[in-house]
Amino acid sequence: MSFSLGRALREAGAALKRAGEIEIFARHRPTVNFNGAKPFKTNDTFVAPTAVVIGDVTNWDKSSVWYKAVVRADSNHSITIGFSSCVGEGSVVKTLSSTAKLETGLPPDTYIGHYVTIGSGCVLKSCRVDDLVVIGDKCTILEGTIVDSHVMLEPGTVVMPYQHIPSGQKWGGNPAKFIANLTENEKEALQGKAEAVHSAALDHILEFLPHGFTYVQLEELEKQVLDTKSKKSKA
Repeated sequence: MSFSLGRALREAGAALKRAGEIEIFARHRPTVNFNGAKPFKTNDTFVAPTAVVIGDVTNWDKSSVWYKAVVRADSNHSITIGFSSCVGEGSVVKTLSSTAKLETGLPPDTYIGHYVTIGSGCVLKSCRVDDLVVIGDKCTILEGTIVDSHVMLEPGTVVMPYQHIPSGQKWGGNPAKFIANLTENEKEALQGKAEAVHSAALDHILEFLPHGFTYVQLEELEKQVLDTKSKKSKA
């Protein structure tokens, strides 16, 4: 009974706030500084309100991090998300611990190239994914992996540590195995898929303008100032 009453009161309070045009501020922060490292994103980068991007992360233009995704660079290793690339809903992109080293001798950063589409529920850890790659839902790409350009990974694929996926191929399974070479049409479709996700992200960016009517009031004030200046110049 008390639980139902509490829920009803919370819902009533939220409804009153909306009706009264009161600004609502969430405590959740989509971007978080960590140990002096601040995530970088451009004006046309979309980070969903329920996603979180932490630490030394670079989001290139037109990239997007979708709902409940986590991009976590909190172990002194960087993460890069390339131009028009996306991290799907609930996916996790991270790196090895600060003391860990790759057998290859390369730094255990995570690099995601340009026009890379990462599906929902994926995990990427200290790997390199080159340009024009489609990663299906619930894929796992482990440390030291290199995925060349023009590659498709089928949903549920598990790419084992230090595995190499050559360019122009489709892989799938657990562990990942070669399935087929991509056709020219499949290769050409890779960029279009990434651009379609960015187009959808633009709509979400517009939807998440500041809640309420503060920006409308600001526009009205700016208009009044211009009108006043215009009247003074005519006088």
